[in-house]
Amino acid sequence: MSGGSHTPQHVFVGDIQGCADEFDELLARLGDSFGDEFVLHSVGDLVNRGPDNLRVLERMRELVAAGRGHHVLGNHEIALISVILGIRTLGERDTIGDVLESAEAPDWLEWLRGRPLVESGELPGQVYVTVHASVAPHWSAEDCVERGQAAAARLAGADLDDVRAFLAAPAAQAAADSERDALGRLVSCRSIRGEAWSSKEPLEADSEPWHRAWQRQAHDYGVVYGHWARQGLYLAPGLRGLDTGCVHHGRGRDGHLTAWLPAGDRPFDVPEPTLWQVPARRRYYPY
Repeated sequence: MSGGSHTPQHVFVGDIQGCADEFDELLARLGDSFGDEFVLHSVGDLVNRGPDNLRVLERMRELVAAGRGHHVLGNHEIALISVILGIRTLGERDTIGDVLESAEAPDWLEWLRGRPLVESGELPGQVYVTVHASVAPHWSAEDCVERGQAAAARLAGADLDDVRAFLAAPAAQAAADSERDALGRLVSCRSIRGEAWSSKEPLEADSEPWHRAWQRQAHDYGVVYGHWARQGLYLAPGLRGLDTGCVHHGRGRDGHLTAWLPAGDRPFDVPEPTLWQVPARRRYYPY
């Protein structure tokens, strides 16, 4: 099905993390159903923990170049950038060696540094933003875009020493730098305590999931995000949390690669939305 004039199907996919076989299966199913008339939106974390990061990156880059893909940076892309720049060392569970050892590693660095931190658009009746981890509870959709663009500009700067300083800022300095703080919130946050945020889960009495506080603000836009595999699929009015832990298969439950196919008017309000799930092929790393 190609060459038509109708609106392409939008598809939002959760964290892939190097699970290239599952990603290829999803793309094949989309191709069978929609031909080239779909647009894929990735919530980030294309890489790490899984076995084939290069294949995932290549597939996503092809879609972006063709105008049929959108990708926002996740914390694992930030980690990959940091390793290539020499400000982070590999951890024992990192599996990004295929990217680091490829002749194209410098090119991947530049491509990733040019990716956005926030993608925005409009589905029927509803504005949305796609981020990897979270938005601040009080941010409007316009705030999300503005904060994301400012932080992304720092990340994409021409002076790599400035980029290294931006990414390697100590915690106190990062908290005082609004753009560095926005970067951390967009790619790493899970819980909040007042105005402060944390990548940790909300285990203490005075902390809560970021999205709970966001919902109290009664925003008029939707948020698609990933990052929180232990929370798993999260569907609520205005929210689509799509990290269902494909790469974490066997870590207490089965993992899946999940895609959301919005349909109808005000798709963020649909209580039982259309989801496609590709089961993880195997357990990818020991925990």
